[in-house]
Amino acid sequence: MNLLVQSPIQIAWVTTDLEATETALTGLLGVRKWIRMPEVHFAPDSCTYRGRPADFVAGVSLSYLGDMQLELLAPVRGENIYSDFLRDHGPGLHHICVEAESPDRFDAAVADAAARGANVVQEGTMPGGLRFAYVAAPQSGVPFLEIAYLSPEIKAFYDYIKQEQR
Repeated sequence: MNLLVQSPIQIAWVTTDLEATETALTGLLGVRKWIRMPEVHFAPDSCTYRGRPADFVAGVSLSYLGDMQLELLAPVRGENIYSDFLRDHGPGLHHICVEAESPDRFDAAVADAAARGANVVQEGTMPGGLRFAYVAAPQSGVPFLEIAYLSPEIKAFYDYIKQEQR
């Protein structure tokens, strides 16, 4: 499976200030509305960070530009790849995301990325059935590639956010 032939579904930034980044991208890109979730918990029973149970909180803000989802992430507490990125690089473009069409394809895509030498640095399952894995891909010019499986419930939520742009 070659993930590079799939079209990205999301572009994401890490920031220290969700509101300021929302304002900047609204002005630059013409985004109409952001849906903000101020404290999303990535729990140790369902997420890992660098191979160990994760326990962190991040603010998340979502919007759309056409069919492309825009995601902003602001770490609140705990160790995670978002706070690592801010410490090492400051705010900026963090990852692009490609979608796996099924749970089996998600597992295969993550295994394929690992077989090609990519390190899985953060992964998990969120309420609603969103599965994600971040693989380190510095040779791509983007710090991370996210592989995601979007359950029907998550797709319905994302469709709602997209409708808010009209």
